[in-house]
Amino acid sequence: MKMFRGTYTVMITPFTPAGDVDVAALRAFVDWQIAEGIHGLIPLGSTGEFLSLDDDEKALVAEVVITQAAGRVPVLIGTGAEDTREVVRLSRRAEKLGADGVMIIPPFYSTPTDDELVHHYKTVADAISLPIMVYNNPATANVDLKPPLVARIAGIDNCLYIKESTLEVTRVRDIIRLCGDRMTVFGGILGFESFVEGAQGWVAVASNVVPAQMARIFSLVADEGKIKEARELYLKYLPVIEFVGGQAYVAGSKALLGHMGFAVGNPRPPRLPLPAAQDAAARALVKTFDLAWRDAPIAAA
Repeated sequence: MKMFRGTYTVMITPFTPAGDVDVAALRAFVDWQIAEGIHGLIPLGSTGEFLSLDDDEKALVAEVVITQAAGRVPVLIGTGAEDTREVVRLSRRAEKLGADGVMIIPPFYSTPTDDELVHHYKTVADAISLPIMVYNNPATANVDLKPPLVARIAGIDNCLYIKESTLEVTRVRDIIRLCGDRMTVFGGILGFESFVEGAQGWVAVASNVVPAQMARIFSLVADEGKIKEARELYLKYLPVIEFVGGQAYVAGSKALLGHMGFAVGNPRPPRLPLPAAQDAAARALVKTFDLAWRDAPIAAA
């Protein structure tokens, strides 16, 4: 079982002009991310528009990313769904395809109780042998996995990681304090701040655009203890991080990549491309930071 650590990109899903999954672009994107030094990849998260993909497309994206990564970095597949049985099915499929782990947001409509959430994760965990990254995002899941509940979930054998996506960075501290080595914390929204509190990773949106820099922030803090240098790099790239925060995380990421010279298509409705003013701001950011798409050689699948 691989250990997960570092900055992991929660990947966009490229689409062709006709609106289909762009397999060639997805392969090239995987290679570029790895060449830039990203530590891991997570397709089929919110940034990957998983709720706007049909089942065949989800299988296609998972298979392409796993195959193209070819063991060079860990790949975790987003397998969240409203029905526990469906999460089991998607997670079993991810395991069969060769995923290194799965990331699972709680059921996002039914507002399950704490007991129901523990049962949900245990049911999935009992059905697979992969490590599970629990995903706490109250803004989208309508439930909040607070540290005492996380400690209960950490008692499930292969619930080993959590993506903590609130703005309460002290939760990183409290999860570590309550769970010890039974649960490894990844920051969600907050990367640098979470590293300082002891997080061992970051599931980042901004690394879709600047993977090398987001990976470097982690290494500076966690591996080299150079917090001052990490803060300087973080503050330098904060305009990019903030640009792909909030509602524009999909459209903003795709707009930036497009202006960098890598066509990844538009978001699927109900999401729309950025309005003209925001798109101009994306173009300006690309120019300010001298961002450009640099093709990575596509490895043999």
